[in-house]
Amino acid sequence: MESKIILVVGLLFFAFRVYAQKSENKKSENYSKKLSGKEIVSGLNRLNFFNLTDKKDLKITKEDFKKSYDKLSFFEGHMREDLSFTDNRFYFIDSETLFEGEGLIQYLETVKISFDKLNLKLLVSDEFEDQTDKHLLHKIKLNGKEYIAFNNDFGNYDWTIAYLNFIEMLNDQLKIQGTDEQFYPISSGNDGRIVLLTKKQFEFVKMNYPNDKEHPKEIIDWKDGFKY
Repeated sequence: MESKIILVVGLLFFAFRVYAQKSENKKSENYSKKLSGKEIVSGLNRLNFFNLTDKKDLKITKEDFKKSYDKLSFFEGHMREDLSFTDNRFYFIDSETLFEGEGLIQYLETVKISFDKLNLKLLVSDEFEDQTDKHLLHKIKLNGKEYIAFNNDFGNYDWTIAYLNFIEMLNDQLKIQGTDEQFYPISSGNDGRIVLLTKKQFEFVKMNYPNDKEHPKEIIDWKDGFKY
């Protein structure tokens, strides 16, 4: 009986060692798969990430993506002095500006660069605002379809609501026009950012960059993280 117990214990110990070794090998394998900045750029290039970048800007754009990854594991490329990006995929969106005054038209004109690069339409018309002391209704038409930019009583999350509505109206137009490109939220507020990606590009970024508040998310996941 005692020998059987020893045998069982021995088998359990052996099984545990095998499991532990496999786990360690898996960790090592995952670590060894971490790409270099050069490989990141090659991967993005294969996925046509740079197809909206002007030829004259390609070299500096790719180089800055490489540097950002190698030094900071950060997903971002080259920014001009006017705070626009040479890749024509990243955009700064000041949520306060977007919410107030002529900010909506301003940012629609800004992101139209990407629509033009994709040979898609973004025709803006019939902007309408109706404001009281407590409530704002803000509507606009894109390519003839009406969207709600904001329709709420004023509160603590006005900027964020306007930011998300902006992304969703753009994504609806992208979907209607048959492209798999979509805008993904990164951050809101005065230093808000969005980025235009295909599903495959997004999955590549998600796999190779940190899963934190400085990187793109699905809208539903971004909302959960923001908890507004």
